[in-house]
Amino acid sequence: MLKSFLRSTVYHAEKGMQRLRFISQSANLPALLGISFPKSGTHLLDQILLGFANVAPYARRVHSFYAEYEGESGKKRDPQQALNWLDSLRPRDIASAHLFARPESVARVCSEKFAPYFIFRDPRDVVVSHVFYVTDMEARHVHHEYYKSLPDFDARLKVSILGRTDTNIEFPNIAERFAPYLGWLDHKEVLTIHFEDLIHHREATLTSIMDHLLSRVTLQAPRQLILDSLEASINPKKSPTFRSGKTGEWKKHFTNEHKRIFKEVAGDLLVKLGYEKDNNW
Repeated sequence: MLKSFLRSTVYHAEKGMQRLRFISQSANLPALLGISFPKSGTHLLDQILLGFANVAPYARRVHSFYAEYEGESGKKRDPQQALNWLDSLRPRDIASAHLFARPESVARVCSEKFAPYFIFRDPRDVVVSHVFYVTDMEARHVHHEYYKSLPDFDARLKVSILGRTDTNIEFPNIAERFAPYLGWLDHKEVLTIHFEDLIHHREATLTSIMDHLLSRVTLQAPRQLILDSLEASINPKKSPTFRSGKTGEWKKHFTNEHKRIFKEVAGDLLVKLGYEKDNNW
């Protein structure tokens, strides 16, 4: 409790200092909301959005993070918790979330209160990243012990693709896990970002991120300074998604069997997200 109080106190003190630093800039700025599908560049998007703090009175750290599932228990949170969290955010906050596109959440996010962004990644790379994360990087994860008990990487990858039916902890297949996020693709108020574009087309993607906010508000800083600030804020060492710093890593790990089961449960998803034209991959 004390730790939370101190964190909140420091956050608001820093936010106040930012307001003084940019006293001539309008304080009526929307909260920046980074929505992400898990293992798709959450920390990377956080870093980029925090780059706006160098040119405007935005917070210099992420206000808070919300996830639809509790990490250690795997328990699904009540939808009202997401709405309460969204309602708690204030102008000039920067926040991050694994947030489902439920109608009530969409109505709040697609309002003047927020400048929202949604980042996602090739689901094939997601499932590979998920195996490494659960097995090697997060010992407190609800599925960690189960993944460690499996004989090899191939077996773990199958679970990340197909989900689990042997437990009361909700963990469906990759397509069903992505389904609650698909609604974010249907709203022009939300800028959609392919993780891969931040690797291979970074300048153009950062420009889109900048312009998404500038279409809503006016910042006093020159465009190039804003763009440079977003670029300079990226720190690959602090982003777990940069485990390899590459895209298309699934090709090293997918066997023919992995390809077959992935196509069965999520082939349409790859087409819908623009990663494939059909199932002939």
